[in-house]
Amino acid sequence: GNGDIVTAKQVVLDAEGGLLYWCDREGMRVMRSRTDGEEVTTLVRTGLIPEDQKDETLHCVGVAIDRESGYIYWTQKGPSDGGRGRIFRADLELPAGASPDDRSDIELLMDNLPEPIDLDIDHGAQILYWTDRGNLTDGNTLNRACIRDSGLSEPRVVARGLQEGIGLSLDLKARRAFVSDLGGTVRVIDLDEGGHDEILFHRGRLTGITFVRPESA
Repeated sequence: GNGDIVTAKQVVLDAEGGLLYWCDREGMRVMRSRTDGEEVTTLVRTGLIPEDQKDETLHCVGVAIDRESGYIYWTQKGPSDGGRGRIFRADLELPAGASPDDRSDIELLMDNLPEPIDLDIDHGAQILYWTDRGNLTDGNTLNRACIRDSGLSEPRVVARGLQEGIGLSLDLKARRAFVSDLGGTVRVIDLDEGGHDEILFHRGRLTGITFVRPESA
């Protein structure tokens, strides 16, 4: 059923809507539920279990939402170091009469990426950020692109030298990004100073990360 999650990845909270969104990697789905775990819903399904599970181009990993614009964004990472990663978006709600397997509103925004993983959005500036763990040209990076009605434009690398970059969380008030990688490094990357970054610490193998600003800060 909808509640059978195979490999949950990169959960994001919609506090205003009282919803959690995540990707199920080997389950090949983009999903959500209420914050109490009820109403588990599949929004996008890219393949069938078990016959399609070995096709890593169908594996959904990173997710981000834009409530104001009404979009959900996600990555399909592709094979390891494969150069076949993609970024998609679709409406936050299923179109009338559509199913998770058959949605006419899905847009392919970028393709042929090394191995894109996590996503976050600067909503005010309408900029999408993402990590890439691929060991190829422009991989092991933090990236950005401008969000337009027509898709993504002006993509560029913000910072290089990640050790298989995974987690991403923006602190827009301080104009910085926190990035974690499988090499065990947490970095803080300046969004405005040419990608200048500082290593905060090393610890094991790290995946996702979330920054929460104290209410008094």
